Amino acid sequence: MAVPKRKTSPSRRGMRRSHHALGKNAYVEDDKGELHRPHHINLKTGTYRGKQVLKAKDED
Repeated sequence: MAVPKRKTSPSRRGMRRSHHALGKNAYVEDDKGELHRPHHINLKTGTYRGKQVLKAKDED
């Protein structure tokens, strides 16, 4: 069985994990000037790519 010869230092461990961090969420501006996530349904208005797909929250 393979066993490491030396303990991995915290610095080297941290450098290996440097790519594991999550990025910031992306937001796009629609034609009305409101921000929403790309490729997601806008739950506030119920639209996706300019088409009405759900009832808007205000219409309950």
